[in-house]
Amino acid sequence: MNRISRWKIITVFLICVLGGLFAAPNLISRDQAAKLPHWLSNSRMNLGLDLQGGLHLLLEVNLQAVMNERMENLVQSARETLRKERIGYTRLGVAGQNTPTPSVGFQLTNPADAAKARQALRDAEPGLNVDTTSSGLVTMRYDEATLRDRRNQIVSQSIEIIRRRVDEFGTNEPYIQQQGENRIQVQVPGAGDPERIKSVLGQTARLSFRMVDTSISAQEAQATGRLPPGTEILPSVDQIAGRATQYLVQRRTLVGGDNLVDAQPAFQNGEAVVNFRFDTAGARRFADATKQNVGKPFAIVLDDKVISAPVIREPILGGSGVISGSFTTESARDLALLLRAGALPAPLTILEERTVGPDLGADSIQDGKVACIVGYMLIFVLMIARYQMFGVIANVALFMNLIFTIAFMSLLGATLTLPGIAGMVLGLAMAVDANVLIYERMREETKLGRSPLPAADFALNRAYITILDSNMTTLVAAFFLYILGSGPVRGFAVTLGIGILTTVFTAFTLTRLIVAMWVRWWRPKVVPI
Repeated sequence: MNRISRWKIITVFLICVLGGLFAAPNLISRDQAAKLPHWLSNSRMNLGLDLQGGLHLLLEVNLQAVMNERMENLVQSARETLRKERIGYTRLGVAGQNTPTPSVGFQLTNPADAAKARQALRDAEPGLNVDTTSSGLVTMRYDEATLRDRRNQIVSQSIEIIRRRVDEFGTNEPYIQQQGENRIQVQVPGAGDPERIKSVLGQTARLSFRMVDTSISAQEAQATGRLPPGTEILPSVDQIAGRATQYLVQRRTLVGGDNLVDAQPAFQNGEAVVNFRFDTAGARRFADATKQNVGKPFAIVLDDKVISAPVIREPILGGSGVISGSFTTESARDLALLLRAGALPAPLTILEERTVGPDLGADSIQDGKVACIVGYMLIFVLMIARYQMFGVIANVALFMNLIFTIAFMSLLGATLTLPGIAGMVLGLAMAVDANVLIYERMREETKLGRSPLPAADFALNRAYITILDSNMTTLVAAFFLYILGSGPVRGFAVTLGIGILTTVFTAFTLTRLIVAMWVRWWRPKVVPI
């Protein structure tokens, strides 16, 4: 206690200065913070949905739609495999559609081909169970492990695509997390246009380039009810605006949107368009397709709607092109955003929606500030009234504890919420508690007749055991709150945990250093407590 090394004083002083520097950007506007050095301007806490307003969505991933599509693809795969192996069949189709366990079945023309068909289908599609009967009836369904892995993959991909789309809006710290088996919670703080965000998040955005079948018109095919094999009738996006344009489009995709590497909005001949660019494999397939179909129309299809169906005038060899249509500037920008972020593997349904206005968030921030200031002032007055000069030391440590908490949260890029403010206030209360333990122990040692130096030294050493024990148990509780909790509970756990760590630092170093310097420089005869 009597000897204080110079390096320790300098180290604690530098830590306090750095804490103030990293906490300072939170006290000024973002425009003012942008003028600071880069390493300092990024040191800001992000405000949560309840403080700055924004959009809260609970989305459900339509896994059944993906399963139905998977079964249709299995039908096509089985048809190609059986034709390749020259195996005769009839009545190939999906059974139990829109059920948790759909299957694909068909009847063999020759039941003796059962073993050959079973082996060929298993080799063509991993994870497939193929059952046959003596009469030649074949049933195919995926095993449970394959279905479970596929569901998990779909939800994980959906979360990643949603994150990319939200990031394109430039929002700070969106909260995106899986809930249950097929639900996703999305919180976008500071969302300026909630309706646009909902529109963008709700689109599957599956882009494909397909050939238009010109052997018969869509109207004639619809009238007769007989479509050419491998085709389907798709509406134009203009149909929504009152036009009844329809196209007879081949199901086979020439190039898919997963081969896109970039998409940007632009203007061409005074109209809003979207420029796109393929990767190497996509550029090669697109070039081959346009070479083989010069003079024929091809459809640009987005989510089963035809955006446009231009005629291929000449081969497109550069791997890039233009999507034109009845776009506004905003719709072209949104389409480019969707294509860059990628297509959702499954449709999403909005189950819950809440919009928090910025006025409510501003009121919450103001109430939080008032609560912190009033609480701090009450503590300030009470500590000085009870412990005189040591109360001043406790208030200095308390103030630095608050600075360190804000600095830590800024460095971590943490999001401050209303529960987070509650955790911060609780951390300040525990910091006061640590000082009270030290000073009460010092008071007891003084009553026992110890002189100021031994009393301060003994009180600091003995009180630290209690301080460390109480704070570590609370830190363990905060850790499990963070691991097992979600959303607001995590925000509370983060600020509480950071407050505990800063409390231990200020109690073990800052308070001890100030008291030691006081004892060394003033050489008091009695402890003023």
